[in-house]
Amino acid sequence: MQNIGKIVVVAVAALSLAACGQQAKTQTAAPAGPSVPPSSAAAPATQSKGRECTADDIKTTGKFGEKPEITIPDDCDPPKKLITKDLSEGTGDGAKAGQKLQMNYHLVTWSNKQVLDSSFDSKPFDLTLGAGEVIPGWDQGLVGIKQGGRRLLIIPPDLAYGQGGRGIQPNETLVFVTDAVAVPAG
Repeated sequence: MQNIGKIVVVAVAALSLAACGQQAKTQTAAPAGPSVPPSSAAAPATQSKGRECTADDIKTTGKFGEKPEITIPDDCDPPKKLITKDLSEGTGDGAKAGQKLQMNYHLVTWSNKQVLDSSFDSKPFDLTLGAGEVIPGWDQGLVGIKQGGRRLLIIPPDLAYGQGGRGIQPNETLVFVTDAVAVPAG
């Protein structure tokens, strides 16, 4: 009987220590989801500004064919849903899934408000809309764009690169200005 008492005391002590260790792990663990390699720096959590930004909060310059500038404000949070806004309408039929498009784009990342990439410095980008060749935010956000049109896309992480990749930090919101260089008729 004395041995059973010692076993119970040892088991309780071990469980208490395990619980303490588990609590410490919980406090320092990364958020649920795929783990981020230790060398990758996740974007720090920021205090909410009290409202999500809208397309009208994002400032852009330039007209179709010109390299734009994108200004992201500091007084609102990144939107949680895909936002699109036509900056210039274009002409002809709107783009549909399955069509081959030729697009120019300018990309600014939300967290650091820096230009990450731009095809305006090289040549337009070819894609088949809706074929999964690009991030879901493009496949969804470019539906209906017309040739000669310029569209603002604000893409949340779940429709972009989620946990990061291609030089983009985890949980990054992406802001694009896109120009529809070629949209086939019909």
